[in-house]
Amino acid sequence: MSSRALFTPIKVGEALLQHRCALAPLTRFRATKDHVHTPLGTEYYAQRASVPGTLLISEATFISPSAGGYDYAPGCYKTAQIKAWKEIVDAVHAKGSFIYLQLWHLGRTGSPDVLKAEEGGPFDLVAPSAVAYEGGAMPRAMTIEEIKALPAMYAQAAKNFVEIAGGDGVEIHMANGGSFFLRGPVA
Repeated sequence: MSSRALFTPIKVGEALLQHRCALAPLTRFRATKDHVHTPLGTEYYAQRASVPGTLLISEATFISPSAGGYDYAPGCYKTAQIKAWKEIVDAVHAKGSFIYLQLWHLGRTGSPDVLKAEEGGPFDLVAPSAVAYEGGAMPRAMTIEEIKALPAMYAQAAKNFVEIAGGDGVEIHMANGGSFFLRGPVA
């Protein structure tokens, strides 16, 4: 790609970007223990939206409390979390830019201790199969029912972000032992 193409507009979904540079997802660990962004998160994303027409892809964000396993990462499944994401979305949109939320299920990479202490828990460390992440705890293989429930959890978090918080789209985190299954429509 020539440098001229890098700075030409491109349409991504409904967003008309003014250039082809985007903020890649970066795990920040700056949310509260309840996985709610603070004003620091709003400031962080607004700063990175300063050039109008920029696409930001958020840090990885939990789809449910059972999908977590790290402290201080954000979620998008409770009212307070969605409200905090709306403040971020509004700040990004005020700068003329766009934001996608990266959805996350930690799978085998989560911490069993954090999952046990999570609100609504205790939750098991689960993964598609009982194979440990290098240096990590042994997860329990997900049941058929848990596998079938996972797409709906992703879909609900996506709806929370796009329909309630006003976000522009979502991306699904698929690396490092996370869990994702999709079969047919989820909406």
